[in-house]
Amino acid sequence: MLRSRLALLLALLLGIALAPAALAQQAPPETGAVLPEASGGTTRLGGWRIQSSAAVPAGGEEVSRPGFGSAGWYPVAPRTTIMAGLVANGRYPDLFHSTNMRDKVDRADFAVPWWYRSEFLARGPERHAFLRVPGATSRADVWLNGVRIGEVTGTYNAREFDIGPLLKPGRNAVALRVHPADPQKHFTISWIDWAQPAPDNNMGIFRDVELVRSGPVTLLGSYVHTRLALPGMASAELKPFAELRNNLPAAQQVTLGGTVGDLPVRHTVTLAAGETRTVALPPVTLQRPNVWWPAQLGAQPLYRFALSVSAGGRVSDAVTTTFGVRDVQAPLNASGDREFVINGRQVQIRGGGWASDLLLRSQPGRLEAQLRYVRDLGLNAIRLEGKLDTPELYDLADRYGILLLPGWECCDKWEPWSGWGGEAWTESDYPIAGGSMAAQARLLRNHPSVIAFMISSDIAPPEDVQRMYLAALAGAGWPNPVIPAAAMRNAPPPLGSSGIKMEGPYDWVPPDYWYGDKVGAAFGFAGELSAGHSIPTEDSLREMLSPAEREALWKDPAAPQYHTGRGTEPFNNLKLFSTALAQRYGQPTGLTDYVEKAQLANYEMTRAQFEAYGRQQTAPRKATGLVYWMLNNAWPSLNWHLYDHYLNPGGAYFGAKKGNEPLHVQYSYDDRSVVVVGRGPGQAAGLTVRAEMYRLDGTLLHRQEQSGLTVPALGVTKAFTLPPPAGVTGAYFVRLWLDDGTGTTVSRNTYWLSARPDVVDWDNSQWYYTPVSSYADLSGLAALPRADIEVSTRTAGASTEVTLRNTSGSIAPAVRVTLRKADGSRVLPVTWTDNYVALWPGESITLRADYQPADAGPRPVVEVGGWNAAPRRVTS
Repeated sequence: MLRSRLALLLALLLGIALAPAALAQQAPPETGAVLPEASGGTTRLGGWRIQSSAAVPAGGEEVSRPGFGSAGWYPVAPRTTIMAGLVANGRYPDLFHSTNMRDKVDRADFAVPWWYRSEFLARGPERHAFLRVPGATSRADVWLNGVRIGEVTGTYNAREFDIGPLLKPGRNAVALRVHPADPQKHFTISWIDWAQPAPDNNMGIFRDVELVRSGPVTLLGSYVHTRLALPGMASAELKPFAELRNNLPAAQQVTLGGTVGDLPVRHTVTLAAGETRTVALPPVTLQRPNVWWPAQLGAQPLYRFALSVSAGGRVSDAVTTTFGVRDVQAPLNASGDREFVINGRQVQIRGGGWASDLLLRSQPGRLEAQLRYVRDLGLNAIRLEGKLDTPELYDLADRYGILLLPGWECCDKWEPWSGWGGEAWTESDYPIAGGSMAAQARLLRNHPSVIAFMISSDIAPPEDVQRMYLAALAGAGWPNPVIPAAAMRNAPPPLGSSGIKMEGPYDWVPPDYWYGDKVGAAFGFAGELSAGHSIPTEDSLREMLSPAEREALWKDPAAPQYHTGRGTEPFNNLKLFSTALAQRYGQPTGLTDYVEKAQLANYEMTRAQFEAYGRQQTAPRKATGLVYWMLNNAWPSLNWHLYDHYLNPGGAYFGAKKGNEPLHVQYSYDDRSVVVVGRGPGQAAGLTVRAEMYRLDGTLLHRQEQSGLTVPALGVTKAFTLPPPAGVTGAYFVRLWLDDGTGTTVSRNTYWLSARPDVVDWDNSQWYYTPVSSYADLSGLAALPRADIEVSTRTAGASTEVTLRNTSGSIAPAVRVTLRKADGSRVLPVTWTDNYVALWPGESITLRADYQPADAGPRPVVEVGGWNAAPRRVTS
């Protein structure tokens, strides 16, 4: 998309008339695009229709001819898989509710090939016109104007076809016959145990098919390698590269010219007949560069590399791309753990595991909302295990400063050597895997947000596969580290150890687990781990589950739930989570009670995980990074997320947001210490930490304070250690405040703790959880008297301010605020400055919600509720 837009802009500047994007929308019903009228143009092919081959007796020779009748076919947008197209056409309404995807979809529909078909306009045969197909799941036969021009095999294995001689004046037709997919047999996308698989196994195409026209020399791509002068960063060497193809059967002398940032570059080269070559242009030096930093550490400036190639005195092709100036290193430290050093500074990776939409639907607005959530959560990274999504994701990550760790996935054809993967590779599989790597490297290489590629997930590939991938990456000009796997198991040469652990947990563990020294506790680099299930709020549960499923959720935790993972053990039920919930907080009395307790538990678990890793970032065995499993869900799920599929932030979200504050005061479950964690670019001095300990009835047990503290950049400072709560046998509260040198509170934190702690049974750890031998007692929280919360609001533009005041005599430990439309539905997506907040009697706090005005209406309704807060609704 970025290349298309910039190519259009450059062409206009050069006086070249290209087809505007609007023309594709206004074309006749069967016409999806117009071939660019001159060199240097790329346009997305639209106007697609799909149909099952079982309903189309004709072959490719007929289907791909202009004017072929497609009455009864389904019109679909570009980037649409078969199932996504059927859903968009209303064939499968409410697909994600309850068991509809299992019970109301005929999977026989996807046991046969499907046709994609589009038409476009051209002037007739051309010398240098091409069709680019980004890959196909599982594979596609490609036809143009009655001629089969080739095949595309693999979701990520992009291909380009020379279509110039086949073009006809007026209408031309493209047809793709897409074959059924099986992740165990084909290089496609698998949902592993993350979700129920899409009924069509994501059969089809989810990125843009493009029409390209150039002159005698095509610019296939361009990229820039940057070398930042460290440590001062006073300058940066920029090395520009161009990928050229000579389309003529004779040698050509060509001239490359353009700008890298504001610096001019020019180079002349001779290409042999039909040659494709990567050309290094003369490097340039950028003084005082604007350096690209991850979120929380600085700005995210981007530079442009505008390049054209001329042959015979005329511009033959042009391309513009963006890049960032930054340096990335990923060494193994003395403990053998992977570290990431960005612009000379070690950065602790705080990430989440990414899930694309289950049907791979293209939703740029939804992508941006999720990247805003990532930044709001205080995270700085996303791991992409095999779900490499659409180009907009990478552009957004560049803008928001979110580091990306893409890689291939486990447990299917991509990783047959794991013992639980797909079919073993044959000789014909290597070119598909290698081609996929090269194509994705070309897509990702210019993005400063992309900091490494993990060529496997659970088990590192054998040597021959590693060398094949490394060659493909090198050939594509890959500038970043390459990591053999997201796990430390079996790491043969040439890459050797990954320096990343994958020891779980994936299911419930208590908060003090993270402060241990075994398996997934806070040390080293953890490729994926969390305390498992995240229960959505009640609104979301009513959207996704039937009444019977909702009742089983709180009454029968061992009952299999369709909306947990893939429906297989051990993640097809909530037994571990719900058992711990009942043991620690008390037996649920109904769905609402279960959900309220689950929100507290999710808040408690996610905060503890991120806080432990934050405290240990400077420990002797440093915690260098973690990937929370997972950030989001492919569909409505009870498993693994920080915000649910409806983009609703619940307890898990705000626990993680609290634990990842840029300057944060926190309590340690292991030794009762109170520490301050700094995640910003500079030190903070003159800080004061205050702590108070209370019984549940509000009786003050202990108060402590320490002033004059300094926290270094990306560092940790201990304030003091709290004593055990005198005379308490059950639950109690600890409150913490961090004030800056001006007396302003920059962090506040409330814990509900137990005098009887959780006891972790380390010796009986399993791959997905560690049991406990006894549970903490938080049941006293259920007896807290009802708290009355006074609410006042003010809405202006895209923000609503909500002031809460506890007018009762009872402590309210987790007051939740929800923004609703006039019809009662939720305003989503939305970011809050804080939520699930604690209010002592007489205390008040002001929160702010930011959203898109169109999502809220003129006067949103503020709903207040939570643990023991009396429900209220106020129109803003």
